[in-house]
Order: sequence, then structure tokens, then C-alpha cells
Amino acid sequence: MPTDPKGDNPLPPVLENTKKTKSILFVIVAALCTIHGTFALKSDMETIKRRVVQKIMDKTVDDTQVRKLVDSQNEDGTWPGIDYKDLSREGFAHRIHYTNMLRLAEAYRIKSSKFHKKREVLKCIERALEHWARNDYICENWWYNQIGTPGTLVNLILLVGKELPKDLIHRIQQIIGRAHSDAQGARPGGDRIKIASIEAKNMLYLDNKEHFGKIMGIIEGEVKHVTWIGTEYGYGYRRGEGGFENRTEGGRGIQYDNSFHHRNDGVNNTLSYGLGYANAFIEWATYTANTTYSFSEEKIKILIDYFLDGICKTAVYGKFPDPGAKNRSVSRPGTLKAYNTQMPEALLALSEYRCPELKEIVAIREKGIPPTTSHATFYRHTEHFSFQRPGFFTSVRMYSSRVHNMEYPYNSEGFLNHYRGDGANHISVSGDEYYDIWPVYDYQKIPGTTVVQQVEMPPRKQVRTLGITDFVGAVTDGRYAAVAMDLKRRSDTLSARKSWFFFDQEYVCLGTGISTQQELPVFTTLNQSLLRDTVVLKSKDSIINIQKGEGAYPEVSWVFHDKVGYIFPELDTVHLKAKEQTGSWWRINNQTDSSKEEVSKGVFSLWLDHGVEPKRASYQYMVVPGTTAHSLERENADRSIAILSNTPNIQAVLHRELGICQVVFYRAGEIPLSENLVLGSDGPGMVMLKLEGSQIHEISVADPNR
Repeated sequence: MPTDPKGDNPLPPVLENTKKTKSILFVIVAALCTIHGTFALKSDMETIKRRVVQKIMDKTVDDTQVRKLVDSQNEDGTWPGIDYKDLSREGFAHRIHYTNMLRLAEAYRIKSSKFHKKREVLKCIERALEHWARNDYICENWWYNQIGTPGTLVNLILLVGKELPKDLIHRIQQIIGRAHSDAQGARPGGDRIKIASIEAKNMLYLDNKEHFGKIMGIIEGEVKHVTWIGTEYGYGYRRGEGGFENRTEGGRGIQYDNSFHHRNDGVNNTLSYGLGYANAFIEWATYTANTTYSFSEEKIKILIDYFLDGICKTAVYGKFPDPGAKNRSVSRPGTLKAYNTQMPEALLALSEYRCPELKEIVAIREKGIPPTTSHATFYRHTEHFSFQRPGFFTSVRMYSSRVHNMEYPYNSEGFLNHYRGDGANHISVSGDEYYDIWPVYDYQKIPGTTVVQQVEMPPRKQVRTLGITDFVGAVTDGRYAAVAMDLKRRSDTLSARKSWFFFDQEYVCLGTGISTQQELPVFTTLNQSLLRDTVVLKSKDSIINIQKGEGAYPEVSWVFHDKVGYIFPELDTVHLKAKEQTGSWWRINNQTDSSKEEVSKGVFSLWLDHGVEPKRASYQYMVVPGTTAHSLERENADRSIAILSNTPNIQAVLHRELGICQVVFYRAGEIPLSENLVLGSDGPGMVMLKLEGSQIHEISVADPNR
């Protein structure tokens, strides 16, 4: 009998044939691995499904509301008060119907509800779901058909699907199935992840391991940087049908500057679609953590970078949405409410990468502590700039030949947003200066903008426009910055060269070459925000306190309101309004559920009037956030800032205390900075110098023409 080569024990007769032995062992091992892998996948699927269901049920049930839903339901499964005939973009109150179903399903599953496992609730769900399956409501807005409706229905069946008739669930599956990775709406970026998320939940319900794994790959694969086509092609890009709208050209998703493009218009969507995109990825990264479906550390790091350097740096202190980064959503109540801690806490649970920064965002959002981070961030692919100090936040929103100014007013929302990309410069100290001001807003007086004052706002179809100038951009070292915009509007022939120069305690705003061929007045608005307290100004050496009122004030040196000061280095006539303004949400949002009720809010407005049909008009002012009227009066005579030039060729500012000089060259030229120093440029560009005495310590250069 042969022996074991590693010992004296005889081998069993069945293993005498070596080839046969290897073959048998391979089959046994392969079978065991397959069985183990199958059980592992099944176990992981069950774990993920349990986490998903727990998340759906992570809420408190309003039993009073559930009682009303049960008692008010009609025999055919409908509810009174819902217009089941209106399938329009502005209507589709059917969402209330499927939301009602989900509320009932939650009450049925959540043990703390007194309706837990109550038969009458399950029958209500069945009747309502049968009604939907029978009618299969299709909205004119594709979003409801491929995201809104399937997303709610898949949550519902995860909760109670196993207890409903199989035939009914089969019909509902056809509706949920419209959310799939090849659907028309599954565009790369935000919507694709949302649709894939719905499909993944459905695969959990169906226990389809193979397809679930594929969907996880799609979701993980969407977390990447993409190249914006406008960077290369600029204005007039046409490559096949659609130009910038050509969906085959890509450009949707996280940009290399950590802003976010949802469509091929280059509009900043970081705090809208980009927020939902990040949320969906974080959600699935959390669901799949420590399973065979876990996402890679590389992808999680990309998402953390995007969250901290994109989302948080676009938000006021990383906590409040910057109104300048919002699009049509400003026409919805509550769009500027503070962010919660769920996102950063979830990211902390997923990775140790940039842990201190994430912890600080949690503390800022939870405890209201001031941020320690100061930054000057220019999102070059989106023409958006944000600037933060521990005591204030501000931003500048622009557009150029590479990007459009604003999102189109889809679904009749935000149709007065024509000028919100024309150098909009919102200013925040508390973070809620503009909260729900939008129904009463004067949309021709956007902070920071220079606008021809039309008798009526232009048609809503003209909200979105592509810029016609290349010279839009910023020079920054990450802490200080200058921003410039060569503004030209086709529609009203307005042209202006506008620039902003940012330092630690204040920033300077310059405008020049302001001209139009229309016989209408042109205003530059310094701010329009909620009226919070008494307005104080200095006019002709007199201090004036204004609680309510409106008027023009000559020879003004400074104005103060709500912790923000506005200084005029050359005395100027300013126009000020501090009074109630009236409007309605319906005025800016024609969704059928938009309130037509008249609302009034106190509004502070401050602007400069350049006259009717101005030619080469100009302005200059400084903004000092986080100050007092007393400080403005005491310090005004001894400012450390010098405005060196404000011409159509060169705009330049020197901060003597910091030793920083910032210059915008719209064309080749030179400017003396001191007796021994002249700065010249042989073409258009932007330069920031850091000086130590008469010596240049550091130079930053940018080309806004790209």
C-alpha cells in the first residue's frame, strides 16, 4: 500500500490514483466554495435588505393622520381632495395618493404604531394599490414615472408586499420596473444613481442577487470626475444635433473642481441634483458596508472630497444653502433650511479619511459653532465663487461662453430667475438672511448685479441664456481672491465690467463701462435681504436711523444693516428701501399646490442708480460683514484699502495692511503699484501679488479666457 509522502500513514485506497484524487478534490472544493459563496451572498443580501427596511421605518408614525386616511378612503381606493384627472407637470397630485399608501404601510409595520399589523390598514393599502395598478397614472413630467412613483412603490412593497395578493404585486412590478438603469431618465450623474437605487431595492425584494450586484456596480461607477465639454469648446459648440444639449457628449456629474453638473448646460447644481447624487451614494455605501457588495475606499474618498470641497464650501459655513448656488428651487418654501448631520455622520462611519473636517461639519450643523476654515474657492467649470471667514460667507455667481446663467424654469418653477447669474453676490453672517424671502422679492434687484430695469420681467423662456463673453473667472491662492466678469447681455444690450476683491475683514466691488442702448434706468444692487433691524447711514456728515421708509440719500459715506456695512470711498447717492413687500409663492411657482395666499415680509434693499441709458457709468463700494455702525463711523477715515484703478481696461485694489495687490487686466497694459514697482501684462488676465515691503513675495496668475 502506498504511503503518505509526508509520513508513514498509509493513504486510503480511494486516493491511490493521483489524477483521480486531484479531480475529486477540485470538485469538492469548488462545490464547497460555490455553496459558501451562495450562502454568503444570500446572507449579505438579507443584511442589506434589513438595513434598507429599517431606514424606511426610521420615523415616528402619526396615528391621528393614519386614522384619518383609513376613515376617509373611498370604496374605490381613492382619497377625497386629490385631482386624479390632472396629469400635467404642474399638477399630478397623485403623489399624495402614493404617499398616503406608504404612510399606511409604515404604520402597519412599525411596532410603536397602534395600527401595527391591523387588518383594516392592510385592506386600505390593498384598495389604494389596486386603484393605482388599474389606472397606472402617467405624468407629463417623466420624473414621476421613472423616479417618484417607482421609488415610493418599491418602499411600499418592501414593507408589506409579501402580505398583498401576488397578482397585484405582479402588476405593480411593471410600474416599478420603469426605474431601470437604461431608462430614458437614467442620465449619468444624479438621476442615474437615483433610478439605479430604486432598481436595487426592487432586486432586494425579488431576491435577484445577480442583478443586484450589477446595479451596485453601476452606482459605484457613477462616483467619478467627468470633463465638462464647455471647457474645450466654449460658446457656439455644435457637434451633432443639440450642441450643449447633446447627451452623448457627457459632462454630467462631479466636475474636476468638485462642483456638479446635472445637465449639459454647465449650470451649478451642487446644492440640488448634486446633493441628491451624494445622498444616494452615501445611502448605498452605508447599506452595503462590511458585505461583499461594499464600495471601494477610492470611491468613498472621491465622495468625501466632493462633500467637503464641493457641497460644504458652496454652503454658508457648510450648514446653510447659499442662495446664490440655488436654481429654480428658490421658488419652493423652505429651500434654504439648514442641513442636518446625517451626511457627514454617515461618511464618518464609512471612512477615517478627512475625519477632523467631517467632525467639524457635524459640530457646526449640530451645535452652531463657528467654522475654523477660511477659504476662497473658485469653481472654474461652473463660474461660481465662494468665500468664507469664521464670521461671514459670501459668493459670486457668474456665467460665460462656457456655461449658461441659470437653470431653465422647468415645470413652471423659478420663472423670474433671469438675473440671478449676473454676478449675484449674496452676503451672510447668520446664514438665514434670505430665508423664504422669494415670494416678495424684486427679481430685478439681485444682490451684486447690474440690471436694466424693465417695465415687466422678460418672458420665462428667456430665463436661461448662454454667455457671450470668455473673460469670466478668478485668481486665488485658496485664501484670498479676485473675481471678474465681463458682462454682456444680448437681450437688453447691457455691458459692464464687474470685479470683486476679497480680503479677511472686507471685500471691494468695482463696476465700470456700464452701458446700454435702451432708454431705461440701470441699477446696481448692493443687497436685498430680510429687514432685520434699523438701517443706519451717514449722509452729508449726519447719522440717519431708518426703521421703515424709502428714498434717495445724497453724499453717503456708509450704510449699515443686519451686521453688514457698505462703504462708499467716494461719496455717492444711494437708494434705500426698508419696508413691507407683498407677493405669493404662486407668483414664482405655478405648481398646482403652490399657495396663492398673499404674504408680506419686511425687506431691506440698497442700490445705486446709473441713470437712463447710461454710457460708461461706474461704481465702487466695499462690503464689511460682521461689523457695527459704530465701527463703520470710527474706522471709515482710516481704511487700509486703496482702489488703484477702475477703468474698462484695468480694475485694481491694494490692501496695504495685508500687502496684497489684486489686478484685473481686460487687455494688455500696466499699472504703477508704488514708486518703484509697476505691474504689466502683455494680454488679458488676472494677477494677485503678495508684497513684503517693496519686494514681491508671491505671484498668482489666472487667465479667465482659459
